[in-house]
Amino acid sequence: MNRKLACLSFCWVSALILAAALSTSVGTAGDWAAWRGPYQNGVSLETGLTTSTKDVLWRIPYAGRSTPVIVGGRVFGIDLCGKGITEQEQVFALDLATGKELWHYRFNCFHTDVPNSRVGWASLAVDPETGNVYANGVQGLVLCLSRDGKLLWSKSVSELFGRVSGYGGRTYTPIIDEDRAIVAFNNSSFGSHGVGAHRFLALDKKTGEILWWSAPGGRPEDPTYSNPVVAVINGQRLIVAGNADGNLYAIKARTGEKVWGFTASQRGLNSTPVAEGDRVYVTHSEENVDSTLMGRVICIDGRGSGDATKTKELWRCDGIDAGYASPLLHDGRLYVMSNSGLLHCFDAATGKKHWQFVAGRIGKGSPVWADGHIYLTTANGTFVILEDTGDACKMIDSMDFNTGGEGGIEIFGSPAISEGHIVFFTTTEMICLGKKDAKPQAVAEQKLPEEAPVDKTPAVLVLRPAEVLIKPGEAVKFRVIAYDKHGERIGPVDSTCYFPKKLGTMDDQGRFVAGNHGGIGEVRAEVGALKGIARVRVIPELPISEDFEKFKDGDTIGWWVGISKLKYTVETLDGSKVLKKLHDDKGPIFNRSLAFITSPIPAGYTVEADVMGVKEGRRRGDVGVVNDRYVMELYGAGKSLRVMSWIPGPRFEKKIDFPWAPGTWYRLKLKVEVVGEEGKVQAKAWPRSEAEPKEWTIEATDPMPNYEGSAGIYANSTMAPLYLDNIKVYRAEPAPK
Repeated sequence: MNRKLACLSFCWVSALILAAALSTSVGTAGDWAAWRGPYQNGVSLETGLTTSTKDVLWRIPYAGRSTPVIVGGRVFGIDLCGKGITEQEQVFALDLATGKELWHYRFNCFHTDVPNSRVGWASLAVDPETGNVYANGVQGLVLCLSRDGKLLWSKSVSELFGRVSGYGGRTYTPIIDEDRAIVAFNNSSFGSHGVGAHRFLALDKKTGEILWWSAPGGRPEDPTYSNPVVAVINGQRLIVAGNADGNLYAIKARTGEKVWGFTASQRGLNSTPVAEGDRVYVTHSEENVDSTLMGRVICIDGRGSGDATKTKELWRCDGIDAGYASPLLHDGRLYVMSNSGLLHCFDAATGKKHWQFVAGRIGKGSPVWADGHIYLTTANGTFVILEDTGDACKMIDSMDFNTGGEGGIEIFGSPAISEGHIVFFTTTEMICLGKKDAKPQAVAEQKLPEEAPVDKTPAVLVLRPAEVLIKPGEAVKFRVIAYDKHGERIGPVDSTCYFPKKLGTMDDQGRFVAGNHGGIGEVRAEVGALKGIARVRVIPELPISEDFEKFKDGDTIGWWVGISKLKYTVETLDGSKVLKKLHDDKGPIFNRSLAFITSPIPAGYTVEADVMGVKEGRRRGDVGVVNDRYVMELYGAGKSLRVMSWIPGPRFEKKIDFPWAPGTWYRLKLKVEVVGEEGKVQAKAWPRSEAEPKEWTIEATDPMPNYEGSAGIYANSTMAPLYLDNIKVYRAEPAPK
């Protein structure tokens, strides 16, 4: 049975004051705090900008793929730093006037298939209210840094939420809206999130507390990176973004509720939409659902609900392969950059094409409008300045980075404009253009349309936090907040909350206190017919030991991240319960798996497991354990044993020949410690039927250690099924029996 308690109600008056105090402005005038600028449409209202590529104020060897952001006279960027074993991802800040570095914050890459050439994919976001800087790294670290580079909070979404890493590096840029930092990723974690989906996650921008989850779409078709935009349409504050299932969705910004969806493509969407008034514009370069032509530009009436595909399309233009760059919208004209380097200009109201212009050979960067000109980058390494003359486009100036013997320089991001400076990345440097007397300018702020008045009738209940991960004995108090039908906050409400008895108890202060065992469950709040749900995951303290004997055949371990019935099952083998990694024809996304037992915990622990691989024909899988973001793997095809961190490089790898036999159980043991500023990695493997060897099979030192990480298991059953048993995670060596 569940236990009940009355959740604490807070003062409604203070909540209404808070709601009234929240600004409806997007960005801050004069700053370029987000990758598409202060108005989310690629427009700057500054004047007096340079139109000459000879006006170089500074250039520094900070290579990148993304778009810089500029706030308060500082340039913020994210890129790769170091070389070989010292390679890391870094967030940095520069002085806008001089290009001098002010600070950097560096962090390792791990648990990702992204190669070093694509590190720093997602742009940063800066919160105009606090000055805090937000990053989403290729390894799945969502970071909040202060304006001066101090880490305020972080979330490892790969280890905590089963984020799936794509091969190409596609990573979503975070956005800031009111009190929320919003990120997106494809994931499969635990419980109701065990099914893979493209999910949006809203975090409290100051604390990292989980505010809501939203999964408006169907099965993900691709890893994508269509970033959300904020719009007020029909009185509702919305988040609008392309999805990995090929649809465009609008969700309520404060609750994550789906409002409408529009089917645009048979593949995932990468370009970011742009919105103005009631209209939303989106492009893609994939297969259309109702045409043999590839690619489309679409204008949608954003006042819909439900499936808007057949009822809310205002105009379209087929055959334009605009799959990567975000459209630019200014003064009733929509500028669309195609993959093949053609810039198209449309009448935003009717879809009539005014002109097209060959800007380059490969289009990836999004165009920017400022001071009567269009500033544009191309992936083939050019920066161009254009002028829209009405029925044609005129080249004003250009800069080609692949002249003079230099080859292979590319530009993937867009220019950022602030205080008369135009800043952009190439794959070898960062460049700032501008006039020598460039100064800050006073430009008007743009506000979103007014929202509908708050309806005092609750329509939705939201529990905060929306998800918690806690250890035995830890307590959390949930707040129940009511929102109206438009998704506007009414305030905290008195509610009866139901807690899962199997996970813990309630104390005399109305807090949920976690019990001693691992598990997952839901907290429910009810007010009349309204219900709200929060997810709870309890992770036991070390030592953790699992032999699967208490499970039935066909079960999985619910509280481990990444253990779904599509990937794993408990099975009886030779009279003993084991965990089987399934082998099928569903491809690497199902057959290749990292599963996490704990949250990220400090280094200094050991992971052990029994593992066995079998043959299917001549093929064998790979299997191992995970400790502190290092993977110890018995490699089937190579008949070897290796320990690695960040596989594509690999940045760190130690490998030996190890002809492990199919159909034989082996014991793996991986210990990681940080001694001084180095990581001490020790691994051993031996047949389970034999005594443990005294010597370590592999001993290595990592000069760039991981200081924390989740314990887990690794399996790649693309070639054949795999088995695991007797998994242990501990800090102190267990006493001999």
